Amino acid sequence: MTAVVQMQTYRNDEDMASSASRLLELARSKTTEDRRRLLLGITALCDATPPGAEASPLLGDIFMILARQAERDIRKALSEALAPAEWAPPALVAMLALDEIEIARPVIAQSPLLKDQDLLRVLVEATIEHQIEVARRPHISGQVADAIIDQGEPATLTALAGNRTAEVSETALERLIDHSRRIAALRAPLTRHPRLNETLATQLYQYVGDALREAIGERFRVDEAKLASVVAGVTSAMEPQRAEHKGIEEAASIVERDEMERRLVSKLQAGGQLRAGFLIRAVREKRLSLFEHGIAALSGFSLTQVRAAIHRPSADALYFLCASVGIDRAVFPAVLDEIRKLSDGWPGEGDVGLQGRTSLPPSAAAREFRALMGHIGE
Repeated sequence: MTAVVQMQTYRNDEDMASSASRLLELARSKTTEDRRRLLLGITALCDATPPGAEASPLLGDIFMILARQAERDIRKALSEALAPAEWAPPALVAMLALDEIEIARPVIAQSPLLKDQDLLRVLVEATIEHQIEVARRPHISGQVADAIIDQGEPATLTALAGNRTAEVSETALERLIDHSRRIAALRAPLTRHPRLNETLATQLYQYVGDALREAIGERFRVDEAKLASVVAGVTSAMEPQRAEHKGIEEAASIVERDEMERRLVSKLQAGGQLRAGFLIRAVREKRLSLFEHGIAALSGFSLTQVRAAIHRPSADALYFLCASVGIDRAVFPAVLDEIRKLSDGWPGEGDVGLQGRTSLPPSAAAREFRALMGHIGE
């Protein structure tokens, strides 16, 4: 059995450095046997690091090499080994949190080194599966909970509603209850939520079925028949107005969604988390309004100018706008295709020379966009 496999304890820093050096050699190897030894060595090295200790620079170098170059099974083992560690390099943990979900899940779930800014970055840059794990993470802060609610994704909201340790304010809980009007999966966990009070329970009562109404009535010891009568009366009184103003309600829903996305973009920008990658993901997730608000904030141009650029006979203005915020020319055709699907074919295909354009620096692209759009929306 090799010395790497035999590592159980380290009597001094010299032993640790020697073993870490062996792991570094194994990390560069591609053979199956060396990968097996490396996995065993990682586990032993993690177990041998005492609580409260800091990782040696050499150990940090090894872990960064593994995270960037190693195969999936090694990265997964690394994530599982480092998830509870307080001594791991924070940059490495943040990197693992953005890896594919099976690798990211252990560190998102329990790493003490992930701070609010790291979790907000996962919400912005990673997949819906990553976002759900953030919403399930024990003791997430009010800032993270608010960001999840701002995004309005049903699966993530449902995970947050079921997280009893999350720091959810009364205002945030009220927003979750409001979302439950359209997201049925929220209703059961909200009925059991530890921060639900009588006022919010009365609001939630309007949206749930008989079984959950009974649970609310038992929990708060209210007169269920009286409460049901009040809710029925309000519902009955509002029914003619709902039928008459259905179009107005739909328009109000669109306005509400638009405002929610504007607030999300503002928070991301204030936290330094608004980047080109977020805009690309918004388009891929078919959230055109979120893309519009995001690119307006990132570019400094007005929302009116952004929407005017999209509804042009050609894609030239949109190309310059995207280039001004760092969206690469190679990515633009895919972004353009998705936007056309979401906006009834706009922008048009009048600019046949678009594909031949070279990449522009953001500042030059911004000047071209400003010259093309004139004073529209200023």
